[in-house]
Amino acid sequence: MSREILISANTDETRVAVVENGSVVEFYVEKPNSQKTAGNVYLGKVINVLPGMQAAFVDIGQEKNAFLYVDDAFLPGENGGRKKGRTSIKEIVKSGQSVVVQVTKEAIGTKGARVTRHITFPGRYLVLMPTVNYIGVSRRIADEQERQRLRKIAKEIKPSNMGLIIRTVAEGKTREEIERDLTFVLRLWEKVQQKSKQQTAPSLLHRDFGLVMRIVRDELNQETTRVLVDDSQTYAKILDLLNSVSPEMKDRVIYYRDREIPLFSLYGVEAAIEQALSRQVWLKSGGYIVIDKTEALTVIDVNTGKFVGSKNLSDTVFRTNMEACEEIVRQLRLRDIGGIIVIDFIDMDNPEHRARVLEELEKHLKKDHTKTVVVGLTGLGLVEMTRKKVRDSLDAMLTRTCPYCGGKGAVLSEETMAARVRREIRSILRNSHSEAVLVEVNPSVASYLIGPGGANLKQLEKETGRSIFIRGSEELHIEDMNVKALGTKEEIAAKAIPVKIGDVLRLEVEEPHAQNPKDGIARVEGYVIDIKDAGSRVGETVHVKITSCLRTFAKGIIVNSQDCQTGSQVSD
Repeated sequence: MSREILISANTDETRVAVVENGSVVEFYVEKPNSQKTAGNVYLGKVINVLPGMQAAFVDIGQEKNAFLYVDDAFLPGENGGRKKGRTSIKEIVKSGQSVVVQVTKEAIGTKGARVTRHITFPGRYLVLMPTVNYIGVSRRIADEQERQRLRKIAKEIKPSNMGLIIRTVAEGKTREEIERDLTFVLRLWEKVQQKSKQQTAPSLLHRDFGLVMRIVRDELNQETTRVLVDDSQTYAKILDLLNSVSPEMKDRVIYYRDREIPLFSLYGVEAAIEQALSRQVWLKSGGYIVIDKTEALTVIDVNTGKFVGSKNLSDTVFRTNMEACEEIVRQLRLRDIGGIIVIDFIDMDNPEHRARVLEELEKHLKKDHTKTVVVGLTGLGLVEMTRKKVRDSLDAMLTRTCPYCGGKGAVLSEETMAARVRREIRSILRNSHSEAVLVEVNPSVASYLIGPGGANLKQLEKETGRSIFIRGSEELHIEDMNVKALGTKEEIAAKAIPVKIGDVLRLEVEEPHAQNPKDGIARVEGYVIDIKDAGSRVGETVHVKITSCLRTFAKGIIVNSQDCQTGSQVSD
């Protein structure tokens, strides 16, 4: 398998993409002002203890207090030898107490960070756990003889009453290399202990590596074909780090010098990110998946789309589902979707097909470093699974909630908005003695309010007994409306109709007339000008003489530029 890490760094952001067999499967971004906290160690202050939740809230100096669950607060050797699971949170920590905690899950949405007192310090080849007495070897190391060798080394070098986990990249490494890595992380723990005695809560005791260094530490392994870096300073920092921890990996790091074709464009990363922000993702066969996120869970729907197969319906459905497995896992990793996930594969009558689809899904999930659990098929044929949520998803990092639709993904139709504006106009005029009102709305809504030949507007005026002027404005969102003025009919007419008969205006023909394509449409302050025989001149700027003025639009004809002397000139 080809596995490449792409690192693009500049002053405003650093981006990293992991590409496997030509497909972008993971993406990370770090901005200079980003508040990344996962892995950081703090001296926190317990604010309140909640026995009913078996948890405490801890002030670590962030906007929201961190959440400390009882199992994460319990340390062996404390609390008079009581066992984990049998001890109340109020027996472990007290309100006002200072505690050393590490962020395991960053603050997401309305929830604060999750923290633990079980500190871990990841190195290149091992993870130090100062608070527990334990030895473990990565499950990804399959060779049993190598596992035993590494376990023996861990036992020999492990500090008393501390824990070690040997990482995958330690496979084949010597005791000296692993021990050197242990010395490095032990120094970090000693610094944390010293600072915790000198500082007052809340305060930061240890900041985890930045994005690039974490990627090199955690992602650069024997499976990685090469690392491409487009920034010379970042390239030099990576080599310096590898020089001390993994010199043999230095030849896999390459400085990308081409300035004509950006690194991410060359590998299609920009297009992959764009796709990852979309709701629908197409499969190569012509099928597609739809990904919808809610507060509680993420739902993924699989559809055959354009794929019609070549044998029978059962085979078409099976092949689409099998292909969807790989793409679903890729999207989960790329979008970094966590929490509960429900997959609605296309219904399969064949039990063997259902079993094989589950196997295919789990096969691809093995490539995912984030912990996932496939629960299985529900009675409705839905696949339930969970994926550990550690940080914000891709869309949460790169997008924000739409200020118009509020995250619904939909806005009111023009017809519905027109009805709402009519209700608002009725309400305004009921509470006013003004003869007329001028209302400004989006042009598409204005057309519904006015109606064919002004029929809808005439009906509303008949109902209210007032004069109503409607003006369209491209600057207004479809759900916006502005009451521009109230007053006498003459006053409002003067404001609503910005032109008069005889004016010669310099206007751009914006579009053909909807009912009479031979004519063209221009606008002055949202007021429509119907230009005779200008339908074929869309995009051109012409001189127009106003021949008649009505409440909702004016009519005009194209004249020669020398005729501009006969009236005022208006640039549009």
